[in-house]
Amino acid sequence: MTGVDLLVIGIGELATLRTGPIPRVGSAASELGRVQNAALAVRNGVFASVGPERLVRRSVHLRKGGTEVDAGGGVVVPGFVDAHTHVLYAGDRANELEEKIRGATYLEIAAAGGGLYRTVRLTRRATKPQLLRETVPRLRRMLEAGTTTAEVKSGYALTHAGEIRLLESIPLLAERAGLDLVPTYLGAHAVPPERATTPDRYVDEVVERTIPEVARRGLAQFVDVFCEPGFFTPSQSERILRAAMAAHLGTKIHADEFVYSGGAALAAHLATHSAEHLLTAPADDRAKLARAGVTAVLLPVTPFASMSPLQSPGREMVDAGVPVALGSDVSPNSPVESMPIVMAHAVYSARLTPAEALTAATVNAAHAVGAADRAGTIAAGRSADFVLFDLPSADRIAHRIGSLPVAIYRRGNRVSPTK
Repeated sequence: MTGVDLLVIGIGELATLRTGPIPRVGSAASELGRVQNAALAVRNGVFASVGPERLVRRSVHLRKGGTEVDAGGGVVVPGFVDAHTHVLYAGDRANELEEKIRGATYLEIAAAGGGLYRTVRLTRRATKPQLLRETVPRLRRMLEAGTTTAEVKSGYALTHAGEIRLLESIPLLAERAGLDLVPTYLGAHAVPPERATTPDRYVDEVVERTIPEVARRGLAQFVDVFCEPGFFTPSQSERILRAAMAAHLGTKIHADEFVYSGGAALAAHLATHSAEHLLTAPADDRAKLARAGVTAVLLPVTPFASMSPLQSPGREMVDAGVPVALGSDVSPNSPVESMPIVMAHAVYSARLTPAEALTAATVNAAHAVGAADRAGTIAAGRSADFVLFDLPSADRIAHRIGSLPVAIYRRGNRVSPTK
């Protein structure tokens, strides 16, 4: 029998997500690997045994000083993976809410110097301690809602030195907040205001200076670009993404968010790791994404927070055979920090089933951020990140809008809520 540090018994339903292809596509996205009357055991931060309680009890024993927890018939799922965040920034834009209520669009607010450009000004002025002081609490609130792994994009400095500074901060954020963080370089979030008349010069800097340094220093796992009218053209976006590929970095693209730009088609053409937003991507481009195996990272809270009439095409993407992942898009424009809320929006507005939403927030999201080898599933030998809900089944997490976890464990240690 294996000695373990943690034994969780009394699990009414355990959703392991451990069997099947990665990422899950089509009907496979509904297969959660459910185990009824289950238990799990953790040794040295990884799952040692997972399955029916009677079998787990036969295979392990608690080490001296170990802990046994009774889940009380609740449901256990993998720690959530947030596949798209802009959580690293200074200041906020709460003052713009009334402008949106009165009908101003994201693009109109940005064109007037607000929106993203306001955050850029505040982030550029912020000291590193201030950035950490403001960002760590956001990440901890994400953790308290069950997120144990999250992608973090740069993108609110829009200068070489500023973007490098943001990326350098991410390991320290991970240490202080207690999450696994995947860094993405998004220097091509927007054209800096001082480069408004020479955008190609800024693209030159991104391609020739910043991407090589990011790759050389290992500061990011992915490079992202905002391909949208008013931001970066498809040709500029392709140049940036090809530079990332040449530097052996993964590629992502903000595509077809507000208006159709051809960004999803470009993602399929380049076989990027993921394409994100996709509110206006047409059926032909969804088919191209499916053929290319590009994961669609959908952000169903974003149009809600932007007061847009658009909705994330969740049902359309699944039915087209596109692998679907979910992200919060947590940012000054979309202040949502709870993946269960994101999952509920994925069900009620994007029309995923509750099972598909859970898949999209775990194993498929882990794939979308290059973390499928360590996150998104519950299986022996994997990092022991899991979430306990006082609910009768995994389907109820997305069904109940704003579900709250009873407990969150990261690497086998209870991290929230505190005892």
